[in-house]
Amino acid sequence: MEYQSELDSIYKKVSNLLTKDEFIEQVTEKVNQMNGLCDEKTAAMLVANDLGIHSDDQNIVNISDISSNNSNVNFMGKVISVFDTKEFQRNDGTNGKVGNIIISDSTGSIKVTLWDEKADLIDNNSIKVGTCLVGNGYPKEGYSGLEVNIGNNNTIKEASEDIDINIKHQKIKEIKDGDKDINLVGKVLDSSDIREFKRKDGSIGKVCNLLIGDDSGKIRVTLWDEKTDFCKEIDLDSSLEIINAYARTNNFTNEVEVQTGFYGLIRKVDNDIEFKENFNLIETITPNQACSIKGQISGLDDIKEFTRKDGTEDLVANIYVSDRSGRIRLVLWGDNANKINEMDIGSNIEVIDAYVKDGLRDEIEAHVGNRSQIYILK
Repeated sequence: MEYQSELDSIYKKVSNLLTKDEFIEQVTEKVNQMNGLCDEKTAAMLVANDLGIHSDDQNIVNISDISSNNSNVNFMGKVISVFDTKEFQRNDGTNGKVGNIIISDSTGSIKVTLWDEKADLIDNNSIKVGTCLVGNGYPKEGYSGLEVNIGNNNTIKEASEDIDINIKHQKIKEIKDGDKDINLVGKVLDSSDIREFKRKDGSIGKVCNLLIGDDSGKIRVTLWDEKTDFCKEIDLDSSLEIINAYARTNNFTNEVEVQTGFYGLIRKVDNDIEFKENFNLIETITPNQACSIKGQISGLDDIKEFTRKDGTEDLVANIYVSDRSGRIRLVLWGDNANKINEMDIGSNIEVIDAYVKDGLRDEIEAHVGNRSQIYILK
């Protein structure tokens, strides 16, 4: 009902130009033309704009005040991210183009979607990171949250004044599953190799991970496809900024991770970010969580070779670590197992991000895999 009332509200603005049936027919035609790239509300906005109907309110709206209830908004913002345009074919055989940018003002950030001729502004470099823009468009909820759409009958141009921006960064400990529009800064604590995989359609994708921390905690960040190149550019202990990311729980580790996604931005910054590892007392460790342990080596077993189900050979070794609160068995996998050759009874050790599971004889054990780090202290 709410959705229908939005269409009725848009129709009122063109009711002196079209009958209701004509309006619905043009909206349906527009949806078909866009080949499923827009919904009925967006199509209705495009129809209204094609007829020259714009907002009578010329006041600039703060980005934080934009909502999907607005039929049309006037905005100003500075471009903080630009994405490549994409061409598509409408059902009537004509070609269309769409491009996306993210803009920010002193109150927040929002994605702006540019259609057809307006998308050309990206291709001809009229819109780039740092450009200050003023324009008008129609907001709607998109796949990645609220966005402003700009068609050929909307306006967008370079603003005559500089625009102050204030990107609010969340603390890592505040991030929870399902969060969107995440902005944060962090120090790089670890990075993985870039891994290739085959998608269901046969195409090859790439993925890598970064572990970042701030003074509130740490979190793993997943980068996909072309964003994986960033893993080659960043060094450990460097600082980075992430804009417009989202969070979801990793089904394997049950930990919340940050996903950059197509519309996310990641870049180096000069911020001096403090991070201090939080080590768990052994007696406080519980299963099905990641933990970091500091203690002394109190037991060492031999390295063992084994064959995985896929036929590959791998290594495993067990050690025991004790602190003032207790003792725990650590299972070292792969390359981490080889580090047993550098260990002695009584050596001090730090293990970062081991994953705790229930082990034999009702005892828990911490598994040290490719997401974990081991430091043998001299």
